[in-house]
Parts: sequence; C-alpha cells; structure tokens
Amino acid sequence: MDQYRKLEFGLASGLALLLLFGLLYPSVIYNVFELQQIYGRKFARYDQVFDYYIHYLLPSMARIVLVYVSFLAVNFVIVPRFLEQKRWWGGISLLALTGLIFFLGMMIAGSYYNGYLFGVYSTVQGAHTHFAKSAFITMIFSGVLYVVYYFLKQTYFNYLHERILLNPHYRKIAREVLIISGILLAIMALVFSDSRDAFWLMFYFGPIIISVAFILYYKIIPDFKLVHHNQRVMIRDVALLVLGTNFLMGLIIRAIRHGGAGTFVPLIVFGVLICIGIVLPVTWFLYMSRQKQVTTVKKLQTALGHSAANLDFLRAQINPHFLFNALNTLYGTALQEEAPRTSEGIQKLGDMMRFMLHDNHLTKIPLDKEVAYLQNYIDLQRLRVMSSPDILIEVNIDDSQCQHEIAPMLLIPFVENAFKHGISLRNRSRIVISLSCNSEQLFFDVYNSVHQRPENDPERDSMGIGLNNVKERLALLYPNRHELSIRHTTTEFFVHLTIDVKD
Repeated sequence: MDQYRKLEFGLASGLALLLLFGLLYPSVIYNVFELQQIYGRKFARYDQVFDYYIHYLLPSMARIVLVYVSFLAVNFVIVPRFLEQKRWWGGISLLALTGLIFFLGMMIAGSYYNGYLFGVYSTVQGAHTHFAKSAFITMIFSGVLYVVYYFLKQTYFNYLHERILLNPHYRKIAREVLIISGILLAIMALVFSDSRDAFWLMFYFGPIIISVAFILYYKIIPDFKLVHHNQRVMIRDVALLVLGTNFLMGLIIRAIRHGGAGTFVPLIVFGVLICIGIVLPVTWFLYMSRQKQVTTVKKLQTALGHSAANLDFLRAQINPHFLFNALNTLYGTALQEEAPRTSEGIQKLGDMMRFMLHDNHLTKIPLDKEVAYLQNYIDLQRLRVMSSPDILIEVNIDDSQCQHEIAPMLLIPFVENAFKHGISLRNRSRIVISLSCNSEQLFFDVYNSVHQRPENDPERDSMGIGLNNVKERLALLYPNRHELSIRHTTTEFFVHLTIDVKD
C-alpha cells in the first residue's frame, strides 16, 4: 500500500505539473496582445474588460492547484487517518471543511474565469448565483469521481493486487501499461497545451489513447509480428480499432455536451490523426524495443544454460571415463563367462555412456543418435522386466524421414518418466512409445499406465519436476516451434510432442 501511495502521489503531482506547464507554455511563445485576442473573445462579445493573467491564467492555475491540494488532503490524510480508522467526527469535519474551501475556491476562480457573464446577466447577483451553482456542481462531480476511484482502488487491492504481485507476467503488463500511458499522456499534454480546452481535450482523448495503445501493444502488433505477418490484416485491424474508439468517444462527447453536432466530425478526424500520427508510432517503437530486450534475454539465457551444462559436464567427466573403462572390462569378462544377457546390457549401457560423453554437450546432434540412445534405454528397461509377463512395452519408431538435427537429451525425459511411473511388478502395466517424422516436423508420443504409489514413497510427487525442466528447455530452444500436450487421469498418462525441426 505504501508503494501504491507513492505512485498515487507521483502521478497526481506529475499530472498537475503537466497541466500547469500547459497553461504557462502559451505565455512563453505568445505576447500578451496575441493572448488577449485568443482568450478574450467572449469578454469582447459582451463588452467586458479582459486581462489574460487575471481572467484566464491565474484562475486556471488556481483550479488545478485547488483540485491537486484537495485530492492530497482527502486521499492521504482524511480517508486513511480518520475515516478508515472510524474516527468519524474528525474525518467528517475535515471533509466538510475541505469541501467548503474547494467550493469557495472554485466559485472565486470561476467568477474571474467566466467574468464575461457579468455582461450576460442583468444583475450582478445573477452572475454570482451562476458561479455558485457551477462551483457546487464541480464539487459534487469531483466528490463522486473520487468515490468511484476509491471503490476501484479498494476492489483492486482486495481481489487483484496479490495475483499481480505474485505473477511476474501481470507485473510486467502493469508496468508496461503505466509506461505507455504516461508517455502518451505527456505527449498529449504538450500537444494540447496551446488550447483553451486543454483539460477537456485530455479528459476526452485520454481513454482513446490508453485503449488504442493497449490493444495495439498486446494484440494487433504481436499478431502481426508473430502470427499472420499480413500487412493488409494489420491495416484492417488498426483501422477498425482507431475508427471504432474515436466514433464511440465522439458519441460520448456529443452526449456530454448535449448536442455539439458541429464538433462531432472534427473531433473524430482529430482523434484518428492523433492515433495514427502519435499513438501508433510510439506504441510500435516501444513494442519493438521490448522485443529486442526479450530476444537479448533469451540469447543470454541460452548461453548461460549451455555454459552451466558444459561446466557440469567437465566437472563430472572424470567419473564417466572411469565407469566407461570399467564397463569395458566387465563386458569382456561377461563374454568369457558366456553370460549373453549381462554382456548385452553392459554393451548398451556403454553405448549410452559414450553418447553422454561425446554428444550430450553439443548444441544439436543428428536425430538418429537421439533415437539410438532411446532404443538402448528401452532395451535396458526390457532386460529389467523381462521376467514379468504382465508388463507390455510397445515401441513404434519410424525414422525413415528423420534426417534432421535436434537438441540432445530432449526426448529421453518423457521415456524415463513413463518407466519410472508406469511400471509395476504387481499390476498389469503398459508403455507405448511412438516416433515419426516428415520433412519439417518430429512427432513423438508416449503413453503409460499409472499406478498409485505408497504414501511414504519419496518418488510419489516427483513426476512434475523432470517434465517442468523439459518444458523450460523446449521453450528456450524451440520458441513458437513446438507443441506439447500432456493429458493424464488416475490410471493413464499421455504425452504428445510436435517439434518443428527444419532449420
């Protein structure tokens, strides 16, 4: 909550400074005579004396400062320290005092800002009554607006904050939305700074800017760059989005102003130009910058993964060499003693260790080497369960079109998982492994029966660890080039993997 309050204070202060800058900016680039003509037309129409500083700049600045200070007082003092702590008398008293100051300040500022009304009403009392009514409506509107904001804030903290805080994906979206919205709103503040209706234009076009930027950033541009690559489809989507949002906002503006048919089309045209000329380029630039960062991070992750794997491999290299030499000795002894099953098992284990020593550290290997490693592993498992007639192991490998390369040790975790959790010496068990290829893709399926393990079995809950590791490797090595489907019940487990292996 403390961080959110700091964010609230920063956003409120930044918006107030932007609006003040927008008011002061024309004073720098125009001389006072030009400003008199630009902002004093209504006063001249009703034969009232106009002074740019007294009747426009100072009242406008006073309104902004009054809204800003009232928001700080209510949001950071009255509500959290009094009303939320159920200190009702003190909170209500301060709230009433703040409302009174807000009302009087708005009424006085309005009497200067709309001073031309002294020439409209026949009596001074009539003009002051109008200023009082306008200030009262502004006070009620601001209060209702804050109540809505407070309700939305509490809803966010009650239902969404923990999810966003714990989920890095949501945190990234929230951060990017804030950055994009801040940049675009700052640009819009500069664009509208020379307008008499700067506040209302920001109020009208702010939702357009944020919604268009959000949909472009998270839907239309990613679909174009990652999915269809069709410029016509992207142009169509952008046109529908821009025209639709601007037409909807135009209807809202017309309803708020109770007509305004003459401004309906110009506002839509102006909004379309802003979306095409400012929002789209800025959003495109931010998206491409983000993609470059993502690509760089993935390359670093890949390099780091390979470096760590190579380091682990070098650390363990002495031990595998010793075991490999020992296996050769045992293999020769088994042949001399005429133990064919033992010698066969030792030979296959030796082939697997040779693969681990010479091929496992490579980035890619021929697919037939990976298949040979799988076959050796399956054959060793068959030797282990050969005496159990209730265990069925079925292997369907068609490698006739598998002249591809693949990252090593990518398929074996699924087979290891099948034998680890699918074999029971007490119950009927079945494992089915299938592999095939076409000119571009590898298709791999593993099915196994599932048997309930004892409560004290340390391997009972370990099924997901190896699968999660291989999911991470697939996402790292074959991003957007693989499809992994895992389905399971209490008695069956099925894995289907498709990899686009064509370079």
